[in-house]
Amino acid sequence: MAFDIEMIKKVYYEMGNNISEARKVVGKPLTLTEKILYSHLTSGKPTEEYKRGGSYVEFNPDRVAMQDATAQMALLQFMQAGRAKVAVPSTVHCDHLIQAKTGAKDDLATAKDVNKEVYDFLASVSNKYGIGFWKPGAGIIHQVILEQYAFPGGMMIGTDSHTVNAGGLGMVAIGVGGADACDVMAGLPWELKFPKLIGVKLIGKISGWTSAKDVILKVAGILTVKGGTGAILEYFGEGAQSLSCTGKGTICNMGAEIGATTSIFGYDSKMADYLKSTDRADIAQLADGIAAHLTGDPEVYANPEKYFDQVIEINLSELEPHINGPFTPDLAWPLSRFADAVKEHGWPRYFEVGLIGSCTNSSYEDLTRSASIAKFAIKNNLKAKTEFTITPGSEQVRYTTERDGLLPEFEKIGGIVLANACGPCIGQWARHRTGTDPKNSIITSYNRNFAKRNDGDPNTHAFVASPELVTAMVLSGDLCFNPITDYLTNEKGEKIKLEEPQGIELPLKGFAVEDAGFQAPAEDGSGVNIAVSPDSDRLQLLDPFKAWEGTDLYGLKLLIKAKGKCTTDHISMAGPWLKYRGHLDNISNNMLIGATNAFNEKTDSVKNQLTGEYGSVPAVQRAYKAAKIGSIVVGDENYGEGSSREHAAMEPRFLGVRAVLVKSFARIHETNLKKQGMLALTFANKEDYDKIQEDDTIDIIGLTSFAPNTPLTLVLNHKDGSKEEIKVNHSYNAWQIEWFKAGGALNIIRGRISI
Repeated sequence: MAFDIEMIKKVYYEMGNNISEARKVVGKPLTLTEKILYSHLTSGKPTEEYKRGGSYVEFNPDRVAMQDATAQMALLQFMQAGRAKVAVPSTVHCDHLIQAKTGAKDDLATAKDVNKEVYDFLASVSNKYGIGFWKPGAGIIHQVILEQYAFPGGMMIGTDSHTVNAGGLGMVAIGVGGADACDVMAGLPWELKFPKLIGVKLIGKISGWTSAKDVILKVAGILTVKGGTGAILEYFGEGAQSLSCTGKGTICNMGAEIGATTSIFGYDSKMADYLKSTDRADIAQLADGIAAHLTGDPEVYANPEKYFDQVIEINLSELEPHINGPFTPDLAWPLSRFADAVKEHGWPRYFEVGLIGSCTNSSYEDLTRSASIAKFAIKNNLKAKTEFTITPGSEQVRYTTERDGLLPEFEKIGGIVLANACGPCIGQWARHRTGTDPKNSIITSYNRNFAKRNDGDPNTHAFVASPELVTAMVLSGDLCFNPITDYLTNEKGEKIKLEEPQGIELPLKGFAVEDAGFQAPAEDGSGVNIAVSPDSDRLQLLDPFKAWEGTDLYGLKLLIKAKGKCTTDHISMAGPWLKYRGHLDNISNNMLIGATNAFNEKTDSVKNQLTGEYGSVPAVQRAYKAAKIGSIVVGDENYGEGSSREHAAMEPRFLGVRAVLVKSFARIHETNLKKQGMLALTFANKEDYDKIQEDDTIDIIGLTSFAPNTPLTLVLNHKDGSKEEIKVNHSYNAWQIEWFKAGGALNIIRGRISI
């Protein structure tokens, strides 16, 4: 049902020879990251051209994982590829479409009814093409992957930015768009710009209120939301080895919030313990046999400055608990300074909801540490002062924690246990407001806290902390409460100081589950039919995008000049829009509705140059499309940060946007744009952003000689008749230019694969 042991044996068998060859070429000791990357090269060994942060390199990943919201579009694309079966082990996980309303049982039943068409589609496509299918309620994709599929030394891609969670089990796991997943499932190599390496040395050992979550909250504060872009973070040191496997997963998971390609820990006894506890002792035995290949060379860790592009050192013994936010996950506050920050900035002090769980923090250890606080609260007559929700990471975790009496502890203090799904973390939440002031606060153990991320409300100040700290905070309802120093007053008027949380890394009686929720695919899927109704508003078969017309582009209208942070949530919102993830036309009605227009400081309000009137971004773009006029989107720094959703690239492509020009891109989004045949361009001079005017008509010159490392020219035709030329850069290699010319990578895939 779970892992493919023969595939893992093959990976481990080849790894030794590949690493030996790589060391000969490179001529130096290797980091763990390099060992895994080099052992998965399509060419078999590295060459001199593999410069960090430089050239694009082709890899052969071991597996593909997809969550239900992104799997719809990925599989709609794969259906056009012409293969009878996926080329590598692949799975679909139904975790994003379950909306949290009243509780796990009712919410899951409602989701199965409301989303039946989509679930049936995903199940049938999986059955036909040899893909494992995890039913709704089975759990959050990343927790299930850690429990079932991840293995030290492997390489995986997944259609979710938090695929990186599997780095906690020593795997290079990278979030990608659906088109990338389609490539790999179709048997083609996967391409990545060879990353830079950031070493994070952990010394000491965490204790008390400090947890693994605080490590990544600290790192986020150091590197910021784009400090890890184009890099892989490799954690090492005695402190790294002291962390539990799921704690390592938490740290890797939130590496997505600093733009990192992925994060990883070396194989150690904690990973071996986790593998054995999750019925994978045979993998632990295989890993033990090649343990030297599953961590960096000793010389690397002895002198990390010589082998990493950047080195960060954190003393876990001195690390404070952190709370990050609001509105960005890199605004890091040590707990001892947080109360002053709340008062100084005037953030709503008394928060309305505390939420624990999500793919970042929903392991057995997380829930035991939080439950220990709830148990102490019950004993001392304390209850939640706010709404409190708990999301187990998987059915296996939920069943085991219920068996061990942990979930009732949360309910006794006023908590509600939600379904094993993403829920409020991605805006799938029927929030019950208790206050009347638009400005409000919530605190979660999730990973992202961008404006409108959790509940669609720009006035919600979302803060991120460890699940045990969130649990403590809900007993107060006050963001200024510090459980290390402050007291609570119970129902009897007694002053109570909380005890430090106590956790158990792995269940003493082992994990257990009655039905994990897995459906194996048919051995022969040729007779499986996939029905998509032409009248469906949830699913829509794809038509190929048109190829480039072979000329430079003239007369493009400026659609929007986005100001400030513009994440994939701003470009293609989640929440209620998730139901349209399989219908490109319908979901395109959310394109860029969250982006701030630099010319009027409003969202979803741009000038229609054909009428002179202001309208919704998608409506204005549809008007341009109807008039057969192309357009261009202009953005700021780190454009497209956040999730891997390729809808943020497919929607503008579908509606007729020809180019996206920004100061800088987030990695996944830039690749997604390229895959869909879009022009992803950056300002050669970032100050030229200020030259873009609201009524500009823009020409892109140089496409007839489009070549790697050769800038293009943009001509800005201003309303007053004047013109300006600016240079723009791109990172396309020769093969990616072919994607552009063909109208998208999928058009090339169809031509390369025989049925």
